[in-house]
Amino acid sequence: MARSTKQLRRARIWLDVSIVGIQFPVAIALGYFFGRWLDGMLKTTPWLTIIFVLFGITAGFINLFRITAQAGRDEEQLSAREAAEDGGNGGESDPP
Repeated sequence: MARSTKQLRRARIWLDVSIVGIQFPVAIALGYFFGRWLDGMLKTTPWLTIIFVLFGITAGFINLFRITAQAGRDEEQLSAREAAEDGGNGGESDPP
């Protein structure tokens, strides 16, 4: 039972990280299409498209760093929790 809980926690961490593959291109695409729309409305082609694509790229990188940092913290907490559980099980932990 405890083993499956650990596996589910690790799977949740990897699921959170896997979303980066979608968030990065979506942020760029949103910036591109919003910039094109504004360029069409304001007749500033291609400047707003370029600016908003750069905003999209920046947003993608910010999301990348946030998600990977959170995953690292979650992984450390999970490892610490597992070490505490293993230490309390009468020495069943792996030898050094």
